[in-house]
This record gives sequence, structure tokens and C-alpha cells, in this order.
Amino acid sequence: MYVDFDRKEQKARTMFHVVHPLDDAPEEKVDLDALGPMRMTATVRVCLLALRGYLLLMFGLLGFRVLQLAGFIRG
Repeated sequence: MYVDFDRKEQKARTMFHVVHPLDDAPEEKVDLDALGPMRMTATVRVCLLALRGYLLLMFGLLGFRVLQLAGFIRG
């Protein structure tokens, strides 16, 4: 008697169908009006202040370099 184990194994496997996100049903989004304001931790506050300081320094250096190239500042 000949038994085809490959066919039995293939039937026993679970089949998954892949659905592209554009073809899928839209999911329910989070209602932002129902959420309250998020509190900033001390670490986040320090990082944002450091980022603000860095950006101000970079804009200051940019302005200085533009004034140098324009000839208003000799250096």
C-alpha cells in the first residue's frame, strides 16, 4: 500500500492569506479629542530645552557667517 505523506502534510498545514493594506478594510483610528494632554517628564523637558538651545546656537552661527560673507563683520 502506497501512502502519500506529502499530501497529508500539506492539508494539515495552516494556510494564511496575505492582504495588502490598501485592499484591507480601514481600521478604527484613535479619537484624539477623547485623549487628555500628555505630561512631559523631566528628561523630555531637558532634551527639548537642549534642542532649542542647539537650534538657537546654529542660527546664530549662520547669521554670523552670513554677515561675515556680506562684509559687515571682518574676522
